[in-house]
Amino acid sequence: MTLNNENDIERLISLMAKLPGLGPRSARRAVLHLIRKKSVLLNPLSEALRNVSTNVRQCLNCGNVGSEDICEICSDEKRRNGQICIVEGIADLWALERSNNFKGQYHVLGGVLSALDGVGPEKLGIEKLKHRLLKEKINEIILALNSTIDGQTTAHYIADELQETQIQITTLARGVPIGGELDYLDDGTILAALIARKSF
Repeated sequence: MTLNNENDIERLISLMAKLPGLGPRSARRAVLHLIRKKSVLLNPLSEALRNVSTNVRQCLNCGNVGSEDICEICSDEKRRNGQICIVEGIADLWALERSNNFKGQYHVLGGVLSALDGVGPEKLGIEKLKHRLLKEKINEIILALNSTIDGQTTAHYIADELQETQIQITTLARGVPIGGELDYLDDGTILAALIARKSF
């Protein structure tokens, strides 16, 4: 192996190690596996990465990703039902889409308010959301933000900012998950479940 090849491999390992869930050791194993399966994995992966890098862009309307300036969800007339679900990131949007239950549109903030990380309202897509509400016929905003302190702070901030719009603002239910056992749940989840209890 030449020195140049070694540098290329180390650079790939270093880049892979920056991915979420991969440290240097996991990245090294992944790269070695890719090299061993060059024709089956490495070459197709390289082509797929090149295509994504060239073709994928952020939706100008909601912040999702796709191959067009306006994503498939935003351009789908059937999904213009007056509901916008606000999520922190694209991974959250994809999680809701996997449920195959929500038939409205989304708005991706691109983060949450965080004083520690220096993320204020101006760094989130809140102003873009306000412009959408002026031009689209929206009757419900669903706040689908994570149950973290920063997530809930962001949800309250958005609710306060949109209070004058007279649009119904809802949030996802919190509580005991399907198949969950009380003994294994944290105190906050149990408290949320008790507060959000309903008739049996």
